[in-house]
Amino acid sequence: MGETVYVIQTTLSGELNEAEVGFWAQSIIDSKLAACVNVKKVQSIFRWEGNIESIAEWQIQIKTSQVSKETLISKIKEENFYENPEILCWPAESTKEYSDWVKGE
Repeated sequence: MGETVYVIQTTLSGELNEAEVGFWAQSIIDSKLAACVNVKKVQSIFRWEGNIESIAEWQIQIKTSQVSKETLISKIKEENFYENPEILCWPAESTKEYSDWVKGE
């Protein structure tokens, strides 16, 4: 191992239906900003503006390259209607083969 890919995680509103979330995920792949987008429905419990909230959300995990990372983060910020969207990013060590695939090589 020793190759690096980047994992970006965000959430979308649970009010969106599966087709809408799928369309959004597909747009990331079509724009070549990422190699893979994982989507799953989750229940999120958090504190917001002094209240405890519990809502359904779509958890999105995206595998991308260092080259595409900042553009992808900008796209998430522009297209996410949350006031303060979750955007987490971390490097992940991977095999050369997987890293090459993520980079589109």
